Order: sequence, then structure tokens, then C-alpha cells
Amino acid sequence: MTGKTQTSNVTNKNDPRSLNSRVFIGNLNTAIVKKTDIEVIFGKYGKIVGCSVHKGYAFVQYINERNARAAVAGENARIIAGQSLGEKISAESLN
Repeated sequence: MTGKTQTSNVTNKNDPRSLNSRVFIGNLNTAIVKKTDIEVIFGKYGKIVGCSVHKGYAFVQYINERNARAAVAGENARIIAGQSLGEKISAESLN
């Protein structure tokens, strides 16, 4: 073990305030891209407290909204494993 703490798989907190610090990542080739890949790519924008990967999409839960917005601005339309990603703040997908 490298001494690095493992990121939680929990991103579906019931606290509505956490929605603004959660990023939805769509169009994700999860046959190739793994949770650790997502954490490395999106970790440069701030502390990730949760990351969950599902078939074709993922959620990244940051400690605050500022980090989430920076990630969306910095990574939107990034090409990973041959696919152009689509990211947005989770709360925005509910409107």
C-alpha cells in the first residue's frame, strides 16, 4: 500500500447542498477507464471525497462547489479512450 487514502465510492449523499459539489461525467468508456483514472484526471481540481463509476458515466464528489466548477470548466469535452466527455455540476442536470 502506498499510504494514500482510498476515495469513497459514495457520491449520492442526501444533503442537497452537496449537489453543487458533485460532477457528472457522461459519455465515459468504462470498459477502459477505471475509477483510479477518473481520480487522477479530476483530482488536480481539488479534494475528491467520493467517486463512483457506472456503465457509461461517473460521479465525482468534491469537498466544495469551487472545485467542482473548476473541474467542469477544465475537463469539458476532454477526449478519454477515444470518447469526448461531457461534464456538468450534478445539480444542473436536475433543472
